[in-house]
Amino acid sequence: MSVLEVKDLRVSVETEQGTKEILKGVDLSIAEGEIHAIMGPNGSGKSTLAYTIAGHPKYHVEGGSVLLDGVEVLTMTVDERARAGLFLAMQYPVEIPGVTVSNFLRTAKTAIDGDAPALRPWLKEVKEAMTGLRMDKTFAERNVNEGFSGGEKKRHEILQLELLKPRFAILDETDSGLDVDALKIVSEGVNRAKANTGLGLLLITHYTRILRYIKPDFVHVFVDGRIAEQGGPELADRLEDEGYDRFLANEATA
Repeated sequence: MSVLEVKDLRVSVETEQGTKEILKGVDLSIAEGEIHAIMGPNGSGKSTLAYTIAGHPKYHVEGGSVLLDGVEVLTMTVDERARAGLFLAMQYPVEIPGVTVSNFLRTAKTAIDGDAPALRPWLKEVKEAMTGLRMDKTFAERNVNEGFSGGEKKRHEILQLELLKPRFAILDETDSGLDVDALKIVSEGVNRAKANTGLGLLLITHYTRILRYIKPDFVHVFVDGRIAEQGGPELADRLEDEGYDRFLANEATA
């Protein structure tokens, strides 16, 4: 069984005021087939964890490690991490003018697998995934994220997830900006991807509404760059009722 392990991860960023420590010793282990939800207030380090695992150059690792089946991820390039089976669905997906969705998807699949997928089965797979996400067939010929609505961008991220079949996926606030219908459709896509591949999921969110559709096995509360508490799905329900005030009060006292 594959495992993604984060061990004593400490990460900083450069700001106008100097170096700022964001992650202050994070320990987390995600096994294949598990769903882990990370919740917490703004600025607690949730997205920093996601982008550090993915290899964003803005974030400087000061210590610790990220291991995929015992192999250090932090020494890999971004494309090596993708080929190893890591996937990041971004909160704010970028536009790629001049590159169509269909070309982008097939190029990405080829880069990850090392060989171009056979055209006819690939087109069938793309069509089926788009149908499941309620995406019009003309979507494939549009430029990546150019002029897309927030919901279309998120559906495109999950389309990639379904087609690229990673071993572990990090979803950074995939629920942000989605109406109720879009949230349900996107969540169904995530659940399909997990059912078809058994991938492990790290789901970052502020709110519990997406957890009504994507049921977590474990919930972790991030506060000030650390995991302040962790438990099962019942912890998310408690956060829905109580918010983060008690964690922030404890942090202020400390």
